[in-house]
Amino acid sequence: MTASRSQNRRVIKPREVPRSEFRPRGVPRRDAYAEMPGEASTDMQAVSVRSSRGLDAFAFFVANLQTGFGPFLAVYFTQAQWTQSDIGFALTVGSLVSLLGQVPGGAFVDAVRSRRFAAGLSVVAISLSAFALAMWPSFLIVLLAMAAHSAASCILTPAIAAISIGLVGHKRAGERLGRNASFSALGNAVAAALMGACGYYLSNDAVFYLTAFLMIPTLIALSFIRPGAAPLQARQAEAVESGPKESALKAIVTNRPLLCFAACMTLFFLANAAMLPLVGSMLTLRASETATALIAACIVVPQVVLAISGPAVGRAAEKWGRRPLLLIGFAALPIRGLLFAYTDSPELLVAIQVFDGVSAAVFGVMVPLVVSDVTRGTGRFNLALGAVGTAMGIGAALSTSLAGIMADHLGSHSAFLGLAIVGLAGFALLALIMPETRQVEAT
Repeated sequence: MTASRSQNRRVIKPREVPRSEFRPRGVPRRDAYAEMPGEASTDMQAVSVRSSRGLDAFAFFVANLQTGFGPFLAVYFTQAQWTQSDIGFALTVGSLVSLLGQVPGGAFVDAVRSRRFAAGLSVVAISLSAFALAMWPSFLIVLLAMAAHSAASCILTPAIAAISIGLVGHKRAGERLGRNASFSALGNAVAAALMGACGYYLSNDAVFYLTAFLMIPTLIALSFIRPGAAPLQARQAEAVESGPKESALKAIVTNRPLLCFAACMTLFFLANAAMLPLVGSMLTLRASETATALIAACIVVPQVVLAISGPAVGRAAEKWGRRPLLLIGFAALPIRGLLFAYTDSPELLVAIQVFDGVSAAVFGVMVPLVVSDVTRGTGRFNLALGAVGTAMGIGAALSTSLAGIMADHLGSHSAFLGLAIVGLAGFALLALIMPETRQVEAT
């Protein structure tokens, strides 16, 4: 009887747990998969590549969208027989909203749970603004459209920066922001060519219909960016960023490196913003027949330099630190001003714009990266980015007035020298007060 029971008894073998299913206690299953080799890890890598490519395309198409609100606006309003005072007032409304909306826009991105939602909402608002400009070019509609575009842009810029850093983490943020700058520069160049062709072969309002249509590929690109595609380190960093937040005012006024950086950037834009308009005036006086083509070349040259060097700047920021690259970007400005002051050849004026490309490549990466460094762990990255953007906008707004006064009373030569001196002051201030902000990651 005992033997019979022994024979009928089923022997249960212990289940062998595959290595890919092993999960340490307290670690969520998805994070365990991300750290283990095998099929699950491969899936996570595929999703990460998909999100990275989606962000590349999103930066490209966002630049397409924004190009429609550049110089084409003045051409469109002039064709619609607007007076210069009405054109100036409409552009001023957009500039004021952009200046005043930087901090609230950043605070909004900090407050919402989904940065992708904030970015998508901004894209829709910009597209609808372009559509309204094309369909109803009345004064009131144009003012509302310009205000809506500027407010949406104040949200879109910090949202893209937050998505980028959240996707790769702080350690690889420089390289990712460099890729953003590169694809944005390519987008500007391609959009300028397409919209110029639309305006020439079709009509000027076709530019804004094209801008509105670009919402579709932009949102498709955004849909490829998955919130869960970030590596484990990036998600842990995001968890730290979303912790308890100090008050908005305290986060800004007590952050010494942030205030130093904002002061330096104000001086930079005080010297930089008026240089290209002054060059345009000089080219118009010296080569009126080819002035338009030369101005276009002055715009394209920095974009080409930015597209080529953006990723390299991001990698260098992680290898060398932020301060050396900031010094290079600031040094290029007074050199550019001095060369403009002592150059008469229109072709050489275009070639000097390479220095503008150097500065654009540096600051396209460094502004969000440095702000991310100095606000790490505070949960106030986007608010601080808006504050620095406001400082840059104040400098740019004062720059054209300062340069105009110097050019009217002292001449273009002295105006360029004056702007170069302001740029040199910005370089000296950076060298004296700005600390290195890169944080070495623990291994």
